[in-house]
Amino acid sequence: MSRKKVRKSNYYLFERKMMQKMFTLILASIGMIFLFRELIRGHFGEAVVTFLASKFRLEYQDALYIYETTFRENLDMIMCVTIIIALIFVFHYSIGWVTGYFNEISAGCDALLDESRELITLSPEMSFLELKLNECKNVLEKRERDARQAEQRKNDLVVYLAHDIRTPLTSVIGYLDLMHEAPDLPIEQRAKYLSITLDKAYRLEQLINEFFEITRFNLQSIPLNRENLHLSYMLQQMVEEFYPILSPAGKTAHVHVPEDLILPGDPDKLARVFNNILKNAAAYSYPDTAIEIRAWQEGQTVRITFTNQGPVIPPENLRSIFEKFFRLDSARSTSTGGAGLGLAIAKEIVTAHHGSISAESSEEGTVFSISLPATDKAP
Repeated sequence: MSRKKVRKSNYYLFERKMMQKMFTLILASIGMIFLFRELIRGHFGEAVVTFLASKFRLEYQDALYIYETTFRENLDMIMCVTIIIALIFVFHYSIGWVTGYFNEISAGCDALLDESRELITLSPEMSFLELKLNECKNVLEKRERDARQAEQRKNDLVVYLAHDIRTPLTSVIGYLDLMHEAPDLPIEQRAKYLSITLDKAYRLEQLINEFFEITRFNLQSIPLNRENLHLSYMLQQMVEEFYPILSPAGKTAHVHVPEDLILPGDPDKLARVFNNILKNAAAYSYPDTAIEIRAWQEGQTVRITFTNQGPVIPPENLRSIFEKFFRLDSARSTSTGGAGLGLAIAKEIVTAHHGSISAESSEEGTVFSISLPATDKAP
């Protein structure tokens, strides 16, 4: 059904109700006019003549003459005035009905901003608008809840990061102070302290970068520098870079991508997408398991999947996994859990490439699926 037909069906009940009311008023007005006209010509005239004769003690003929000169000869003007009064009556009540509907709509709009969970109710003939207002109310309430939850997660994360920053910073200060106060430390011990201090400094840098990531996420646009990239080469290189992260737990990553598969897009941004997904798969997969990376072309679309064996993601978490500041396990420290921005940023980048990203999880494994255009699309 076209949008025009849907709009017509939505307004049909309202239009019919208004037409019924208008038709009833017009018929009533016409009936009153004809009734008044017949009264003037019939028994009403006799009553007026009798009243004049008895009240003012006039002869019947004199009273009849006064009646005829006053009413009969001015009948057209009287009828014209009567019609004008009837039209004013119809117009007045019509405007009253319309303004009544406007008042209902205004009250419904006010209810959109009301924190009450009660549904908006309008007249039966306004049911189409009542449905739309309630849909808007539900959407606004959901957005408000999501915003509050996102803000709460962000605030919690900032608290976690601020707490975690103190630990490496205290270690850095402590070891540097120790080496400063004991300049004659053995070389081996000094080298050990320097190594620990450097590790803590790197950790501190990582946490500071997390802070910058949080503040930058909502402010940055995503400009794309598009070019054709060899997807197989990019993913193979990324897997090699993850070897030091995967190997301690016996994890591996395998790439199954045709060597001639070309993907148009921004290499740096897409590398960040794949990096974030692979990092997530590595963090939440079981030891001694393999992460399978596959890509293929279907018509004008390139499909890319990352499959890992790990704990099943609950459906309620699966729906929120691409939201910013969402972390699968809130109990994880920021050193392992991240800021909860990786998958949200991945979704932003994929969307900027006119693609889509989704996740599925079952006992067989968790699969992240990416669909991107196989041909370049200007933004």
